[in-house]
Amino acid sequence: MKKIALILTSLLIAVFALTGCGSDAKPAADQAKTVLKVGATAVPHAEILQVVKPILEKEGIDLQIVEFSDYVQPNLALNDKELDANYFQHTPYMENFAAEHNLKLTNAGGIHIEPMGVYSKKVKNLDELKDGAAIAIPNDPTNGGRSLLLLEKAGLLKLKDGIGVKATVQDIVSNPKNLQFKEVEAAQVPRALDDVDAAVINTNYAMEASLVPSKDALIMEDSTSPYVNIITVRTGDENRPEIQKLVKALQSPEVKKFIEEKYKGAVVPAF
Repeated sequence: MKKIALILTSLLIAVFALTGCGSDAKPAADQAKTVLKVGATAVPHAEILQVVKPILEKEGIDLQIVEFSDYVQPNLALNDKELDANYFQHTPYMENFAAEHNLKLTNAGGIHIEPMGVYSKKVKNLDELKDGAAIAIPNDPTNGGRSLLLLEKAGLLKLKDGIGVKATVQDIVSNPKNLQFKEVEAAQVPRALDDVDAAVINTNYAMEASLVPSKDALIMEDSTSPYVNIITVRTGDENRPEIQKLVKALQSPEVKKFIEEKYKGAVVPAF
């Protein structure tokens, strides 16, 4: 009987010991990483996001990068909760798009500037543009106005006083070279280069087309450009811990160094 009692006592001790050890282990659900889906255009946004992927992994966040090739779907997908955030646009574009589509979007943090540039396969200098030269520009309101401002800065035209980024070709009050404007969806502007005399191209699409902005652009916006590319979220989500960690990681010294070394002035850190 004593042996049986001893055996039972030993078994009970073993059971309690195992139970005690198990209580320190976290349930599988607690160990799972938080999934964060961020939409981005390929260059440079998705490339920059790849840099912070391991940083966020240490924070318990599984960053999933969803690539887009246009400026429309990333905001629609964000609004439809297919994404947690997107990274491809500047504030003027976001605000205009949100107003047109009745969306509630918010800037969660600025990351970099992509100076817009003028490119050409037919002239080496903008002074060489002939009378009636064809110029391709983005057809969306903010980037279209931005491109006209750059052309005004280059001395090719003059816009109505005070019109700013809202400028359209109808707001041109002086056009000495009688430039003809071909308005094209932003992603398609590089493809129009063969058919026009010059084109005003967003840096991300220029790089995707194997253009080197710092070398190939005839003129570029300088680093004082107000068009900072941002992390965009649904209004109210800007305070989510994982969103704040994403912005913090993107504004880190590691990302600043990557941008400066990788893009050599074609993309400029904004933090």
